[in-house]
Amino acid sequence: MTDVSARRPGVVELVVETADGSLPATAFSSLVGEPQVGDRVLLNTGALDLGLGTGGFALVVAVPDRLPPDADGPGHVVKARYTPLQVTVLAADEQGSPHHERLRDADNLGGMPVVVADLHSALAPVIAGIRDQRPDARVVYVMSDGGALPVWMSRAVGALREADWLSATVTVGQAFGGDVEAVTVHSGLLAARHVLGADVVVVTQGPGNLGTGTRWGFSGVASGEAVNATAVLAGRPVAAIRVSAVDPRPRHRGVSHHTLTALGRVALARSDVVLPVIDGEMGQVIRDACRPLAQRHRLVAVDIDGLAAVLAESPAPLSSMGRGFDEDPVYFLAGAAAGRHAASLL
Repeated sequence: MTDVSARRPGVVELVVETADGSLPATAFSSLVGEPQVGDRVLLNTGALDLGLGTGGFALVVAVPDRLPPDADGPGHVVKARYTPLQVTVLAADEQGSPHHERLRDADNLGGMPVVVADLHSALAPVIAGIRDQRPDARVVYVMSDGGALPVWMSRAVGALREADWLSATVTVGQAFGGDVEAVTVHSGLLAARHVLGADVVVVTQGPGNLGTGTRWGFSGVASGEAVNATAVLAGRPVAAIRVSAVDPRPRHRGVSHHTLTALGRVALARSDVVLPVIDGEMGQVIRDACRPLAQRHRLVAVDIDGLAAVLAESPAPLSSMGRGFDEDPVYFLAGAAAGRHAASLL
């Protein structure tokens, strides 16, 4: 290891010298310890070998000469199960948790709005839209496990927390590292409401997204299930659509097939599907694509006036699929519109 390029809670970004040259790498210090300049590190370079975007760096598997302390914390819920880096956490819903009694029989969100989105890159835009209407709202992020498992991976979460745009995080399923851990999306939503005092929740996967170009083989299918979970618990599901004016892949241009499948086939409960009011051809494309969703959902047209200015203030960089606001503004405006609508329900 030759240099430390950045530090965030739970994460050290570093530069490692190998026989093939210098590589960017990331170490999750809670798992492998705190590497220092001069340390030998064991790397997993699979993401680099595959040329992945979000995961385009090596991961530190171990610092052999500087091992982390033995885990001695409470909890018996194991995440990243049956992998060499499985981690034991104290889940809010388990018997040893101080929150267990509060959550044991909890099954009601009291009408709390829950914004559900496909991609992690929607998190900052949605929160920007919420703050446009309700800057005082306590926003909690529930991170599902379709993308990265450690929440520490998210630079957006770090920036949003530091700027007080985001109050807390809950990691559910196999995801870990949140302020509160939970076993399922259902118990994670309940923990957000009853443990963390959320006014509004945003649910989406962590950084990274798996898609196969097939109707059902994509990690965003879970967003439809999150709509169902919210409705079962008497919350108010608000769906942010994934839309692009410039994506080179036809299946994602206009309204993504991920949105249409997750909301049209997976989400069995009724949600508010937010359509940003956009002039011209793109607005018509959005309305036409989403019209079939009205058979199950409530389509809500939301004005986007002023949202570009709010998005420009985001403490987290706006980027999705390598494109920023200037390259594909409609994507970010759609997320912000969903946040604006959720705030109007408070």
